[in-house]
Amino acid sequence: MKHLSTRGLAPHLSFDDIVLSGLAPDGGLYVPEVWPQLSPKQFNDFADQRYGQVAEAVLSALGGSETALDLNGAIAGAYAQFRHPEVAPLRPLAPNLWMLELFHGPTFAFKDFALQLLGPLMAQRLERESRRLTVLAATSGDTGSAAIAALAGRPNLDIVVLHPKGRVSEIQRRQMTTVMAPNVHNIALEGDFDTAQALVKALFADRNLSAQMQLSAVNSINWARLAAQTVYFITACAALRGRGPVTFVVPTGNFGDIFSGYAAKKMGAPIARLIAATNSNDIVARALTTGRYERRTVTPTHSPSMDIQVASNFERLLFDASGRNPTQTMALMEEFAQTGAFTVPSPVLTEMQATFGAFAADETQTFAAIRRVHESTGMVVDPHTATGVAAAFAQDLTERGPVVCLATAHPAKFEAAIHASLGFAPDIPAELSALKTLPERCVDLPADINALKDYLLTVVQQRGAL
Repeated sequence: MKHLSTRGLAPHLSFDDIVLSGLAPDGGLYVPEVWPQLSPKQFNDFADQRYGQVAEAVLSALGGSETALDLNGAIAGAYAQFRHPEVAPLRPLAPNLWMLELFHGPTFAFKDFALQLLGPLMAQRLERESRRLTVLAATSGDTGSAAIAALAGRPNLDIVVLHPKGRVSEIQRRQMTTVMAPNVHNIALEGDFDTAQALVKALFADRNLSAQMQLSAVNSINWARLAAQTVYFITACAALRGRGPVTFVVPTGNFGDIFSGYAAKKMGAPIARLIAATNSNDIVARALTTGRYERRTVTPTHSPSMDIQVASNFERLLFDASGRNPTQTMALMEEFAQTGAFTVPSPVLTEMQATFGAFAADETQTFAAIRRVHESTGMVVDPHTATGVAAAFAQDLTERGPVVCLATAHPAKFEAAIHASLGFAPDIPAELSALKTLPERCVDLPADINALKDYLLTVVQQRGAL
C-alpha cells in the first residue's frame, strides 16, 4: 500500500515512511492510494475479538502488513496502558444512543489511541536508521499532552509543542508543561490554535529548514495517526452488529477524527452517517451545510480543543469527494490561502452530504447537553463530548437507527466548564490532581516565524542534533 498527496505532486510513500511524515512536499496531505476493503466475515469476527486484534487487522489492511516495523508489538504495548479492559467501551445514554468512551488512555483523551501507537513506531524507525528527528506539533489542548506522553524520554527525537497561550484548560496545559524530560519543549504562543497551526505548516513548507532539522509531525496531518483512529469506529460497529448501520456524532475541530470515521466507512464499515458537531467555531458545519468554507475569527469557548477556524483535514475529504482530483484540490486550497475562503463545487458538496451532516452547538446548548446527560444518567460528560450529544438530541438522530456519540475527553480536564453547567466540579483522577502541585516549564513566544525558527535551532543545537 502506497500513499499519495492530495495535491498530486509529491512522491508516493510506504506505511513506514508515513509514520515519520508530516505535510507532503507539495503542501498536501497523504492518503492511501486506494481504500482497502475489509470483508463481511472480518467485520463479523471483530465482534468477538479484543481491541488490539482488530487494530492489527485494520492497520495491516492500511499498509502495515508490508512494514518492517514491529506493528503488532507496538499495538500490544500501546493498548495495555489503557485503564479499561475494552479500551474503547460503549455506554448507553438513551434508547438507541450510546457513548463511545475514548478517554481511558494515559492522558485521558482520544488522542492517546493514535499517539501511544505512533510513538514506539517512530522510535523503531529512527533506531533502525540511526536517525534523529525534531517532532513539531501545534495543539489546541489534547494532542500536545498525548504526544508528550508518547515521546518523552525517547533518545532519538525532540518534541516541540506549541499551544495557544491562555486558550487551553489548566489541566491540559499542566499535562504538557510539568513533563521535565530533556527532549520535551513547550511553547506558549501568542494567538489562537490556527496561528500555531499555520506556523507549523510554514516550517514544514520551508524545505531547507525541514531537512536541516529533520522535522516530523504528530498532528493529524500525519496519516498514521488517523489510520490508528479508524479502529474504534470499526469496533463500535462490531459491538452494535445486527442493529443496522451506525450514525456517529463526532466533536470536530481539525476534522481529523471524523475523517478517520470516513476512512472506516470507505473500508466497508457499516456506517450510515457521520455528523460533525462543532462549537461556535463552526467552519466545518458551515462548509458541510452551505458549501462555503470560510475562515472567521476564532471565538474562545469552554470546549477549547475545538476553537479552530482552519480544519486542516477537510482537504483530505475535499480530495476524496472530488473523485481524487489533485488539481482541483490544490486550486481550492491555494484560493483559501490567498483569500481565506472558497466554495466547494456543487458535485463535490453533494458527494460530501451523502455521508456527512453537521451541527453547531453554542455554549448554551453545550451546557444544556451536559445537564441533560447528568440528570438522565448520572454521568458527567466533558464540553466537547456535549456538543455531539447536543447534535444527537437536536436532530433526533436515534429515530433512524443506532447512534454513537464520541466521548473525546475525561470531564476532569475541563473543571470550569463542568462547574459552570452543573454547579460542582467533576471527580478528578489522582493522576490529574497531582499535576496541580508540580513545577512547570514553558517558553513564551510571539506569533513570529523567525522567533520560532531561532528557538527550534537552539533546541536542536543543544541536543547535538546539528
